[in-house]
Amino acid sequence: MSEPDLSAHGTLGDLLRELVEVDPDALREAEFEQIQMVLDDMIGKKIKSADIEPKRIVIETDDGNRYFFYGFMGSGGHP
Repeated sequence: MSEPDLSAHGTLGDLLRELVEVDPDALREAEFEQIQMVLDDMIGKKIKSADIEPKRIVIETDDGNRYFFYGFMGSGGHP
């Protein structure tokens, strides 16, 4: 198997530097915006079930939709 061609995307080191430079507060803000959209979609629906799993909460509404909430969305107030 041949090595992937990274020339169009830079080196693996460049990619890793970009990943390290991700602003956690900006990522958290984007996640909060995404969750707000999910919650807005749930307005007027009734919760049929809610399950707390090790890495997420699953909520099913009476119309059969399932919504997933993950633990990494915590507040930025903790070190």
